Amino acid sequence: MRRWLFRIGEALLTLWLLMTLCFVLMRAAPGGPFDVEREVTPEIRARLEARYHLDEPLPTQYLRYLGQIAQGDLGPSFQYPDYTVGELIAGGLTVSAPLGIAALVLALLVGVPLGLVAGWRAGRISDHVASGIGLVGLALPKFVLAPLLVLCFAVWLGWLPAGGWDASDPRYAVLPVIALAAPNLAYVVRLTRASLIDVLATDYILAARARGIEGRDLLIHHALRPSLAPIVAWIAPATIALVTGSVVVEQVFGIPGIGRYFVQGALNRDYTLVMGVALTAGVAIILINLAVDALRGWVDPRLSIVTSD
Repeated sequence: MRRWLFRIGEALLTLWLLMTLCFVLMRAAPGGPFDVEREVTPEIRARLEARYHLDEPLPTQYLRYLGQIAQGDLGPSFQYPDYTVGELIAGGLTVSAPLGIAALVLALLVGVPLGLVAGWRAGRISDHVASGIGLVGLALPKFVLAPLLVLCFAVWLGWLPAGGWDASDPRYAVLPVIALAAPNLAYVVRLTRASLIDVLATDYILAARARGIEGRDLLIHHALRPSLAPIVAWIAPATIALVTGSVVVEQVFGIPGIGRYFVQGALNRDYTLVMGVALTAGVAIILINLAVDALRGWVDPRLSIVTSD
């Protein structure tokens, strides 16, 4: 119990540091939210800054923002005055979250079996094929893979839409999910292969083989669970990769998700929008880290974080 309380306190401290860093960096960047192509008069600028409390000293602005966050209020958006930051993020999450979850599930459903085949048949043709797939996935970054997918499946073949978003048509999600999943799938293949090879060389696997256990029984009942421990640990950094990758993928495909809002907010100096997206991503990553710690304890009891008082 004390361990979990410590982790929660650590998570809150991390969120505070993240929020403070975002606040300092956004205020240090040149320009402001009202520096548009058409210059506004000093009177209008002064009214806008007074409305959003930008005319106050920075420590006062910081404390005001802390108080808003403590109440669950992410503040108004400077560039989207008809919406609050919370409303924009909630709308973006309805798009980004399903895409990210689908990409992670696809990477696991395809990558784990390929990695198991490669590790079980190490040095054979199936191993070389699976490893080659993993190498290609690692070699192609998202900003290269996404346009290639559009060129092949949307322009040349005409099978799928080139961009945009329609929640009622699942075809719009196919190419973005593949672009997000491909690098993660490659990592899963390589991690699973390496983990299974290490597990098969352990003493208890050799003892099981000495008792006559081979083939599918050895893999499923003795080698599978411990070989998945690195995959469970990888889920946390994979979430970070999905968050950062969504920025590129959503821009390429024109998807109205939180990644696109983050880019537009940074370009337009929309302080509250950028900090709101960063805090939302930070909360998601911290929660997934806590869940991953619990899963690692189930996969390998030696790594269990649950301790008795």
